[in-house]
Amino acid sequence: MAPALTTGGSARGAVEDGAPAAAVRIDHVHKSFGRPGDRRSVPVLDDITLDVRPGEFVCLLGASGCGKSTLLNLVAGLDRPTAGTIEVPGGRPALMFQEHALFPWLTAGRNVELALRLRGLPREARRAEAERLLDLVRLGGAHRKRVHELSGGMRQRVALARALAQNSRVLLMDEPFAALDAITRDVLHHELTRIWSETSLSVLFVTHNVREAVRLGQRVVLLSSRPGRVAREWTVGLPQPRRIEDAAVADLSVEITEELRGEIRRHGRH
Repeated sequence: MAPALTTGGSARGAVEDGAPAAAVRIDHVHKSFGRPGDRRSVPVLDDITLDVRPGEFVCLLGASGCGKSTLLNLVAGLDRPTAGTIEVPGGRPALMFQEHALFPWLTAGRNVELALRLRGLPREARRAEAERLLDLVRLGGAHRKRVHELSGGMRQRVALARALAQNSRVLLMDEPFAALDAITRDVLHHELTRIWSETSLSVLFVTHNVREAVRLGQRVVLLSSRPGRVAREWTVGLPQPRRIEDAAVADLSVEITEELRGEIRRHGRH
């Protein structure tokens, strides 16, 4: 069995039927914090080139501080690169954080409806669409529940429904399950895979958990330690759904972990 194919560079897909070649295109992106030319300026990302194809699930992996979240923020438009370009042809992406960031004074349904309101959906249509999205994340019947009545996993499901309510074709996820217990995280891995397969979203998922990356991603991209560079990529040739305890997931995770450890050693970060 060949669990993965190692690739040497970023994927540049072909245009088919007039569709964009990439849902996200990151082209020679650099990011530093501080004034340009200042010797105290801190380089965070160095010459990142990466495409996410339409409908592709890409996991961005690396040690803490390697610039994963910084890159996600650049793609989301929350910050600008120091050099290089980022294109999201389908429009502004949706973003889901590690913290659910729900408004505690609103019900689950109202939190989702808020995103629909900002999208310009008429009031009479918002309730039905919010209920549909809550059903999609397996929270049917939770429309009237307030945030304090929901478990951590349920709150992240609402946050996912709210992200989906933005009707973007690109979903950016910044370690959304890191704070959850292992069983809840396992359940949400399964649900996210199901939703991705049903919606054909393009997903860029940031994590520092190697097994999570291998379980979820069609492709795993490893960033070196600061400044972040694309160190290596793996195309995961394992069918979905996967289990985190699957032998093939474990085998590929060991290979990627060894590469990650090597990057940490090379850059002197422990």
